[in-house]
Order: sequence, then structure tokens, then C-alpha cells
Amino acid sequence: MSGAPVIFDFDGVIVESELAGNLHLADLLTDLGRPTSLADAVREFTGLSGTNFFRALEAWLGGPVPEAFHTRRGEEDRRIMREGVEPVAGALEFVADLPPGRPVAIVSSSDMRWLDAHLGHHRIKSRFEPHIYSGKTHVEHSKPAPDIYLYAAEQLAADPGSCFVIEDSPVGVTAAAKAGMQVCGLLAAGHVLDGHGDRLREAGARWLAKDYEQVAAHLAAFDAEERA
Repeated sequence: MSGAPVIFDFDGVIVESELAGNLHLADLLTDLGRPTSLADAVREFTGLSGTNFFRALEAWLGGPVPEAFHTRRGEEDRRIMREGVEPVAGALEFVADLPPGRPVAIVSSSDMRWLDAHLGHHRIKSRFEPHIYSGKTHVEHSKPAPDIYLYAAEQLAADPGSCFVIEDSPVGVTAAAKAGMQVCGLLAAGHVLDGHGDRLREAGARWLAKDYEQVAAHLAAFDAEERA
């Protein structure tokens, strides 16, 4: 094995979908009568999916989620699926530079259709197969529960404490930290605003990285620590 297993979140870590998604979400909620800024959307919803996401929406709206929300959100998701989304700066190069023998995985709250489409757009799906895992598909409880990270470690035949995780949201950092993994909080994506690093630290990130050069440095130090 060539170094510690590296487990990537997806949205906001490999692709810039968190910025696009939160901008659309803020505009949509504002149109529906609940004024919402990008900062509000990032703080309240980043990293959530499924039941957890809709509970947060209901709390923010102060009532049920209207049908218009589902219609317009679905239209936006289909558009992004067709057109693709830009990678986070440095992400594709970082993946390409990992040696072939290093175990890697994707652990995301997004569904498999979304992951397959965007990994295919950027032609990196084969580097991660078969270790592409969705909290909507592979476990009962998605992030912030640790289940999907523990599932990935089991599939990788890796001790959770030996896994190096790259996460961008407090929800995801919480999940990985609860799983006993070593978490690098990534601050490279467009949705990262002032104070985000503090929130990742509070959630359990061991390191912070403003870009993938810093991620590589933290990973190298962790590899050395694991070898010692």
C-alpha cells in the first residue's frame, strides 16, 4: 500500500457544486418569501441531504417546504447534470498525483447518479472505482452520522484512524471525526466564507488547508507519522 487511505467528500471538495447550489438555494428561498443570503445558505444547509436537509429547510422556512421549491430545485439539478460543474481548484491535479497504489474513496451525501455524472465529466471515475459511496445508497443514516465513513473504511479494509479525510463542511467533518478519522478541512472552494475554517475546527478538523498544496503537505506529514 502506497500511503494512508485518502477519502474525499465530493461537493465542495472535488467539484464547485456547493457554490452553485447554495447561490441557487439562496435565490430560490428568497423568491419563496424567506430572505436568504449565500452566507445563510452555506451556514444552514451545506453538507446536508435527504431528511436532514428537508428538516433544516422546514426550520428555516418556519413551515412545510412548498411544491414550487421541489419543482425549481429539480430543474436546476437537471441543468447542472447536463452542463457539468467546474472542479475545485487543484482537485483534479491532486487526484492525478496520488500514486496508483494508494487507496482512495469518495464518501458523499449526494446520490450515485450525481456522483457518476460528475466523476464522468471530469474523467476520474475509474481512479475511485469501486470505492464510490453515497449516504443515500449505502447506509441508513447519512452525514453527520459517521455511518458512511465507517462503511467506506470497512470496504477499504482500513482502520478508521489511519484514514485521511478531505471535507469542506462542518456536517461532513463531524461525520468523519465521529468515525475516528483524521480530517483535513478544505477551504479552497468558492462557497467558503469568513469564519468557515473556525467552524471546521470546531467540528473536529485536525488540519485546515486553503488549497490542495496545503492538503498535500498535511497528507505527507500524516504519512510520515503513520510510518513512524
